[in-house]
Amino acid sequence: MEEAKDPMELILSYFDDFTDHQIAQYRMLQSLYTEWNEKINVISRKDIDFLYERHVLHSLSIAAKFPFSEGLDILDIGTGGGFPGIPLAIFFPEVNFYLSDSIAKKVKVVTEVATAIGLKNLEAHHGRAEAIVGRKFDFAVSRAVAPLSDLWKWAKPLLRNERKLEDFKNGLICLKGGDLTEEIAVSGLRPHVTEIQALFPEEYFHEKFVVYVPV
Repeated sequence: MEEAKDPMELILSYFDDFTDHQIAQYRMLQSLYTEWNEKINVISRKDIDFLYERHVLHSLSIAAKFPFSEGLDILDIGTGGGFPGIPLAIFFPEVNFYLSDSIAKKVKVVTEVATAIGLKNLEAHHGRAEAIVGRKFDFAVSRAVAPLSDLWKWAKPLLRNERKLEDFKNGLICLKGGDLTEEIAVSGLRPHVTEIQALFPEEYFHEKFVVYVPV
């Protein structure tokens, strides 16, 4: 699918309740990531022209499934250039996001992008998730970072047990692609798996999934 002339048309075809401020924040992402990508390669060259489908909308598949409520604390494990954390932080301005990555230059991009668009509910951290101490979160999110077993090993000690959402226990939510049969079997977990094409019927999301492991 070719990117629409106004890439926000794709986002707005699935979400129609953004404020003007949120729409402006999303619109700024294209120029910011294009500029930063020339200095620090945080998005593949072939994907930068499809930022809103392959990165923003992909990240928002979590928002389509999980209605995070005001005051929740969300950890983004291995955020890279800020996905899924930055699109989710725009979507949920009353939710607190803590974006962690072990590569300093990627954390710099996250910090600079968040500052440029005026995100007040996001904190970036240089370091590995497993090294975080003294912090607890309601949910951990991630996108294509590590096998499910590793993500759960890192996330579980950082998750609170008390339930904050009516329909979902606290837990790990990760975006994954391909055949997950072996990865799930090796993990020993019984995650809930949602096909993203059921949320956003775009060809790009074929064999891409939202994987949820409750505590």
